[in-house]
Amino acid sequence: MLKFLSMVYNVIGTMSGSSLDGLDIVFAELTEIRGQWTYAIKASESLPYEPEWVEKLAQATSLPARDYLLLHTAYGHYTGHRILSFIEKHQLDHKIHFIASHGHTTFHMPSDKMTAQLGDGAAITAVAGLPVITDLRAVDVALGGQGAPIVPIGEKYLFPGYQYWLNIGGIANISAQLPEQFVAFDICPANRVLNALAAALNKPYDDGGALAAGGVTDNGLLEQLNQLPYYTTPWPKSLANDFGINTVLPMIAPMRISVQGKLRTYVDHIATQVANAVKALKAQMPEGPAKMLITGGGAFNTFLVQTIQQQLEPLGVTVEVPDEQTVSFKEALIMALIGTLRWRQEDNVLSGVTGAERDSINGALWTSR
Repeated sequence: MLKFLSMVYNVIGTMSGSSLDGLDIVFAELTEIRGQWTYAIKASESLPYEPEWVEKLAQATSLPARDYLLLHTAYGHYTGHRILSFIEKHQLDHKIHFIASHGHTTFHMPSDKMTAQLGDGAAITAVAGLPVITDLRAVDVALGGQGAPIVPIGEKYLFPGYQYWLNIGGIANISAQLPEQFVAFDICPANRVLNALAAALNKPYDDGGALAAGGVTDNGLLEQLNQLPYYTTPWPKSLANDFGINTVLPMIAPMRISVQGKLRTYVDHIATQVANAVKALKAQMPEGPAKMLITGGGAFNTFLVQTIQQQLEPLGVTVEVPDEQTVSFKEALIMALIGTLRWRQEDNVLSGVTGAERDSINGALWTSR
């Protein structure tokens, strides 16, 4: 019997989303055989940020340079200690090859060829005592790319069988397999806005979308939101984390409607923009039914998922939500894959997605030994 060489990588991946809900950590076994990848999540945790860290991360972009760099170092040590506790809790000593840490995005200015994520790799490796790969977007941005989304490489390798992949985190982004290339782009702010609206009712988030389901759509506000110039910009394109807070929320806040009405209106806005993105992509795809995989924290918002499905049914697209672990930890899992490709010195960000000059190998490698 012919046997093929397989490569197995035991990797910790971390992700801190723009919604500031916490640090996601996974320990994944990634296997490659003749270019085909499979994965197994062996351990996973979502560690909520303490209130002081929510405040620090939320205010990071307003800090003077010295204080920002001090926060960069402090968050690296913080991340390292959380990873070390994760390793000890799950008895992973001597089982891990390396860590891939996305960090927490602060400044994202691809038009100026700059992106920044908090979480000093030197600090993480000093604490955890393992090789660490960080700065997973930097080379792509330097090559003129958007540096986002970067998860499509993982969707392509780890989640085959779909035509569309929708991730609903602080920002909603979509990936699609077109006949000649794999493309992806940010659609609109999502949980960052929904969570901020729910906070007005002293809720960390709208559990299952129950609050929005009880609200009434304000058509005037919905029309204003749908007319934002970003939505007519062709891909590749990406949104900064602060777009939802600095641009969208100021449009919603002064409206004299209930919080539930605001939530319902914004759910309709997200669903409308997802449908518009699919319409634009579908025009370049073969005819016939299609499937969409929905992941990210927003996949737990059942009312939002139902509203998206209603918008997509006329387009012949059926949505699927995978198991809870995949929903919660897909991005951290993909960070582990991106780090693994960097370890192998293989392209891990796709220029067809970001608009960069070429595909590239992203990630800075830090080691304390």
